[in-house]
Amino acid sequence: MTEVAEGPTPTRIVFGTDGWRARVAEDYTYDNVRRCAHGVARYVASRGEQARGVVLAYDRRFSSEYFARAAAEVLLAHDIPVAISRTAVPTQMSSYEVVERSAAAGVVITASHNPYMDNGFKIKAPSGAAAGAEIIADVERAIAELGSRPVERVPFADGETTGRVEWFDPYEGYERFVRRTVDLDALRAAEISVLVDPLYGSGSGWIPRLLAGGRIRVTEIHGDRNPYFGGVNPEPIRPNVDEALARIAAGGFDLGLLLDGDADRAGAADERGTFLHQLEVTGLLMYYLAEHRELREPVVVSVNNTSTAATLGRHYGIETHEVPVGFKFIGPRMIETGAMLGAEESGGFGFGMHLPERDGIYADLLLLDLFLREKARGTWPVSNVVATFHELAGPSFYRRIDVHFERPEYEGVKQRLLVELGATPPTSLAGNAVDHTQVLSTNDGFKWFLADGSWLLVRASGTEPLVRVYTEASAPELRDALVEAGERLVRGG
Repeated sequence: MTEVAEGPTPTRIVFGTDGWRARVAEDYTYDNVRRCAHGVARYVASRGEQARGVVLAYDRRFSSEYFARAAAEVLLAHDIPVAISRTAVPTQMSSYEVVERSAAAGVVITASHNPYMDNGFKIKAPSGAAAGAEIIADVERAIAELGSRPVERVPFADGETTGRVEWFDPYEGYERFVRRTVDLDALRAAEISVLVDPLYGSGSGWIPRLLAGGRIRVTEIHGDRNPYFGGVNPEPIRPNVDEALARIAAGGFDLGLLLDGDADRAGAADERGTFLHQLEVTGLLMYYLAEHRELREPVVVSVNNTSTAATLGRHYGIETHEVPVGFKFIGPRMIETGAMLGAEESGGFGFGMHLPERDGIYADLLLLDLFLREKARGTWPVSNVVATFHELAGPSFYRRIDVHFERPEYEGVKQRLLVELGATPPTSLAGNAVDHTQVLSTNDGFKWFLADGSWLLVRASGTEPLVRVYTEASAPELRDALVEAGERLVRGG
């Protein structure tokens, strides 16, 4: 039996750097989730791939499992079978399932690291990568064409009865998949102590389970479901992870491994509780693949990521590519170039030998493997590993701040910035002459370089009402001064 839902309020739905996100009960409603699912269904149907089905997954946010069922009902109405996760799972598990099942697409109900009040809708391409610009354009076009017309749907229970709904648990298959490229038994045998903080997200339990059964001691905090995320944004950066850093600093741990709310982003800390910033982690992972795995395939980094990637590329003879912000740009370029690593500034890392999509759990396992291999060489503790890395790659003092605005004023602020900074760019920053300016190819920001390679980037978010200010500098004092200069530019001071 096919039912027709009441016509939704025609909210304008635009997919940003990684999906559509909005405030729950404001714009993020069941009706609008159904409209997004309609767009995916029309994309799949336009390619004649309904029989391949769509993978559905969801995180631990408020009502995510019910939003996922709402999306499933729309797909079922278009004769598209769905495979849906039994529980909340890390976002990358949808990518894994899409690849394993040769599905037509994947959908994940998650707002990743956004504030707890939000939820979101991510789309995965058949490759498992984030849906690229072409897919997103097709989905957005179908949503716009739908307008306020009602969305067809089939009751979820009917889909179960007819066998067009399949429940899945990705753990065992994912563990086998990881074992192809990571020696889990060697990691389990390490005599070290690790603190894991999944920030109450859907990555809870995964790393302890993957490392269970050996001598390694794994302690996980914040593992229960808490849609409030303890009052912090579930992004593995300071100050959100300060509790974990304090636990490590108090003693008894050799390192920390961190995850965001849907576990597709990674973070780490050394034995002193010192946070390893995301640009450092990019460099460390590239160093690991080149130095310890002896790989030389290309590396893809976002425009707001570390300059040390180019330094390491020159040292090891590795081609590096710079792309706009967002894995919807990184993933396709990884596939195009056969890259071994794709990395974005926010802690998202994809791997050619694994998935062309972010996987925070896999990235954390590789970081653990790096530190243990360096320990076998005699470089220990982790702080010494990081210091040795910087001797090769050069300094990297990084900071990012988010300048928030109210949603109603945000579009005006964004347009003012893009016009003013484009027409009259700064000629000096923090008392240093600007060497050259780079206009972002996505036309949402600017990047200014100093003579020593330090840089400042100002970019308007595509998913939240805020402007991000990033810098990577050659010294901590210059880093802080550049961030202050960037904030003044954004606020019009």
